[in-house]
Amino acid sequence: MSQSRQRTLRGIVLMLFAMLLFPFLDVLAKKLGQQGLPVFEAVWSRTFLGSLLCIPLLASLEGSPALIPRNNVLNAARGLAIVLTTFFFFSAMKYQGVAETLSIYFIQPILVTALAPFFLREKVGWHRWAAVIGGFLGVMVIIRPGVVAFNPGTVLAFASGLAAAAVVILSRKLAGNGSALANTLYTSLYGAVLASLVMLWQWQMPSAAQWAMMFAIAIIGTGCNFLIIKAFEYCEASLLAPFGYAEMINATLAGWYFFGDFPDAWSFVGVAILVASALYITGHEHGRATVAEPDPSRL
Repeated sequence: MSQSRQRTLRGIVLMLFAMLLFPFLDVLAKKLGQQGLPVFEAVWSRTFLGSLLCIPLLASLEGSPALIPRNNVLNAARGLAIVLTTFFFFSAMKYQGVAETLSIYFIQPILVTALAPFFLREKVGWHRWAAVIGGFLGVMVIIRPGVVAFNPGTVLAFASGLAAAAVVILSRKLAGNGSALANTLYTSLYGAVLASLVMLWQWQMPSAAQWAMMFAIAIIGTGCNFLIIKAFEYCEASLLAPFGYAEMINATLAGWYFFGDFPDAWSFVGVAILVASALYITGHEHGRATVAEPDPSRL
């Protein structure tokens, strides 16, 4: 396998792994909300507790000099965007299920694909657009607009998707500028400062079980943050955008298992479209890499 194909495959695998983990974060946040904990407390746990987990890990793996903040503007902007997208998403789940919220949130891959040429100077061909639009159609098959009545969660989920697009663009800009783990810490730190200021007026003491769920949110959120930054070291944002739809697969299953939202036949049709879109762009990029790089055995 050529080096280009290896890098592409590595980035895709990292992104898919992150997307499969994210729904568990959403499930935990929804459960905390159902137990009466303020929404922003779950946001705070993702950033503040995530920072506490990152500091010793970064110091042990890369040494104490790695703790000196770098790329401050980009990391601060990304931290703000993560706080906003998390807050909007968790708030939306007060009005609707995880899958319903995700279906609207998935305006994000389309925005990333559209903005990549302007902010990242990436060339976005029709193959990538086809994969993004195909994935979006798959999501629409799952949720079937009109079945769920319009509610405040619709607006909040859309706002979350807008902020998430900013997270992706900034993640790509950060890729290669320092280690992925260091940027994960700095992003969490800036987000933690903002979230902590808000928590001064909203703090509610969690129970032992809620603390455990909050630390689980921090672990999942920080781990996914790291995986995404790492994935962008190998692939362009517009290439990885369609793979964001993979989150819908596990979200549908998680909604069924944890909240009793059993998927119907149309849900499985939509999931099949999501998988087909991801396989399509993967095959296209692998084929393009093969053409771009000569076979070493023929040199």
